[in-house]
Amino acid sequence: MAQQRRVQLSTQRPTSTVCVLGTELSLDVCGSAPKGAVSFQAQGTPGVRLWVVHDSQSVKLPSSVSRWPLAPGPELLLAMDSLSKDVGDEKVRISYFREAGAVPVGRALLYLTCVEVSLDADVNRSGAVSRTLLDKTTWTWGPEGHGAVLLVNCDRDDPGAEGLDSQDSAVRSYDDLKDMSQLLLRTRGPHPIFAGHRLLLHVDFGDADKVGVFYGGSSAALGEFRHVLGGPKLAYSVRPGRHQHESVFYVEGLAFPDVGFSGLVSFHATLLESPDKGLPETPIFTDTVVLRVAPWIMTPNTAAPLEVFVCGVDDNEGFVAAVAALAERAQCPLTVCPPPQNRQDRWIQDELEFGYVQAPHKTFPVVFDSPRDRGLKDFPVRSILGPDFGYVARQAPEGASSLDSFGNLEVSPPVTVRGKEYPLGRILIGSSFPRLGGRRMAKAVRDFLVAQKVQAPVELFSDWLQVGHVDEFLTFVPAPDRKGFRLLLASPSACYQLLREKQEEGFGEAAMFQGLEKVPKPTINEILANEGLRRFNNYTQSCISWNRDILKRALGLAEQDIIDIPQLFQGDVASGAEAFFPDMVNMLVLGRHLGIPKPFGPAVGGRCCLEQRVRELLEPLGLSCTFIDDFFSYHVLAGDVHCGTNVRRKPFAFKWWHVVP
Repeated sequence: MAQQRRVQLSTQRPTSTVCVLGTELSLDVCGSAPKGAVSFQAQGTPGVRLWVVHDSQSVKLPSSVSRWPLAPGPELLLAMDSLSKDVGDEKVRISYFREAGAVPVGRALLYLTCVEVSLDADVNRSGAVSRTLLDKTTWTWGPEGHGAVLLVNCDRDDPGAEGLDSQDSAVRSYDDLKDMSQLLLRTRGPHPIFAGHRLLLHVDFGDADKVGVFYGGSSAALGEFRHVLGGPKLAYSVRPGRHQHESVFYVEGLAFPDVGFSGLVSFHATLLESPDKGLPETPIFTDTVVLRVAPWIMTPNTAAPLEVFVCGVDDNEGFVAAVAALAERAQCPLTVCPPPQNRQDRWIQDELEFGYVQAPHKTFPVVFDSPRDRGLKDFPVRSILGPDFGYVARQAPEGASSLDSFGNLEVSPPVTVRGKEYPLGRILIGSSFPRLGGRRMAKAVRDFLVAQKVQAPVELFSDWLQVGHVDEFLTFVPAPDRKGFRLLLASPSACYQLLREKQEEGFGEAAMFQGLEKVPKPTINEILANEGLRRFNNYTQSCISWNRDILKRALGLAEQDIIDIPQLFQGDVASGAEAFFPDMVNMLVLGRHLGIPKPFGPAVGGRCCLEQRVRELLEPLGLSCTFIDDFFSYHVLAGDVHCGTNVRRKPFAFKWWHVVP
């Protein structure tokens, strides 16, 4: 139904009003009827369409019925299909009659001026603003959905600026404008109408702190752009020029979806008139368009790598060299964060997570800074934030725990679960679940991840680990078959099975950790005879098995989609589990090239039996296994290869607005 406005008529004097193209006017024929009148007749000039709604039936005029009874209250509607050339160039005349009277007892005359007022955005998601018949006041998901998209302007296009572009109330570069979405306000019709009425662009009060709007008028000069809407500015008076029919506004997002903010923002263009001098203006037409702020999206291990990050600290030159060699084989650039920037903090996986934001007109990476805030605290802002590279952070006012580090934040590849598609995968975070108490990821981070909607998070049980991160017991690697990937799970059971096999083959005296100085070197026989170690690993296996069941249900996996990687843990229930030897699932995945922590397992036939088993499991998938020595530089400090590296990856080809949450 078209937007409709009721107009009062008068038999005392002619009335004038504006009809906006695409709307209807409802004329109050009963309210202006003279005393004694029982019927009316309506006539309009050629540019006016008239019809009567009488007894719930609509009849287009002119019709065979020349007069219409005033009882029980008919409705006279009109619309105009073309713009007026002059003010009041079309009109409607209403004639009133008494019972069986041939001469009108009164007439009401209405002068009409048709104008266009239209507020448009990229509702079709084509990358450019265009006219559409779609409902601009709603935003719908899915491949058949519609609604414009807005990016949080969280990068820094001006290298000389201090903060994010969204924190600046000025436009300092044309690149900054390219990050913004456009609103196009069209105004056509006789200029005196727009000179005598006021046109407002405005935003809802609850949305004003979520957006900023800039306007350069008829000039394209950067210095002419002004911040006109957002924050304390709720409305802006637009003054269309005599020869300017289109006004382009540039809109930036200031906040990601989160608790209390769905991500939807409404903009309105309202035409106001003053009935008489000294009286307040009243609205006569409003056009509304809804935009959604684009979510922050994570990329899984299976996505193509674009850039590898590692920290250079005092004792890890060999590790950095090994990661560099792997990155070169994967044809992926390497960025080394130097000591002055990392302040001897080597755990770059824990400090940040790479993702991206996307609109039909623009995509750029965004780094998510964790609440961890140790030596690498300033690295994301000082060294990563920049032109077309955004930044977002969440704090933990209750105090950050180890579970707030982003080794505890992973995402699956795309999956389908009982017919429900997750084309951007599902976020995985570790928690104290299922037991009461314990550590959990900060509420602010969890709420943020849930609010993005497109990667529905799954909570796993990771608090059984000393550090407590999901990357200590799982990872994903690409595969050429089935779902296109395999889930790798650390498996004490698989490790004991392997060691028993080697013992039965006569290699019970083969020892761990050969070549490592000042490290105890237990044999296969000693490990298998250690009842305390066995009991503890039975416990850790039960924790992993619990997560295995959650992952199978949440990701729609079958056993054939899971590979058990031999791994043992040590510790106690009070302090938590840590890897007994370098944690092989804590690996770096660069396409088919895997950088796996070197486990220093028992040598059988001159080869590490743990490495050999992992090769047997993964190489048939077309994967290349490189084992990296991280024992003293990372493993003894309670982390491994994945903890000490990070990867920016290629965004999904799938458009997030096609998701059906």
